[in-house]
Amino acid sequence: MKIVLIVVGVLVLGGLIVFGGLMSSKNELVTEREAINGAWAQVDAALQRRADLIPNLVETVKGYAKEETTVFTNIANARSALLGAKSPQEKIDANNQLTGALGRLLVVVENYPNLKANENFKQLQFELEGTENRILQSRRRYNEAVQKYNTDLSLFPANVVASLAGYQREDAYFKTEPGARTVPKVQF
Repeated sequence: MKIVLIVVGVLVLGGLIVFGGLMSSKNELVTEREAINGAWAQVDAALQRRADLIPNLVETVKGYAKEETTVFTNIANARSALLGAKSPQEKIDANNQLTGALGRLLVVVENYPNLKANENFKQLQFELEGTENRILQSRRRYNEAVQKYNTDLSLFPANVVASLAGYQREDAYFKTEPGARTVPKVQF
């Protein structure tokens, strides 16, 4: 009888240890999922700030560069796409489109030396540069959170818990678009 109680006690203790490990893995996955959501919220806030700065920048440039309507149209379309995007992947795609349009705007600015000397433009450009830095940092933190989650999701025992609880890989990484790797040409 004593041996049976010891065996049952060892089995119960072993079961509790295994159950505790699985619950710990589940809690870690929940924490990491929330870290992704929090990091995404920071990216989203920075993208919104950027979208809010762009109309002021465009209006300042318009006063000097009236004939550059296609650039302004592209920026307006890209900004609308960003503001209308719902999912992280849609926002990432719209952000890449907006980054390209802004790059073309800054090339246009190079052709207007008086514009570059304008105080309003300088201030807006300074704010936009700060916002771009925030976006860069937020994107980095978001990608790190996604990478950690995806890595842990693949490791034992979290992969067992993930399959039982229905956790899926997060594939919405911010990546550099192939066209963004080339420096725009500025000619005078």
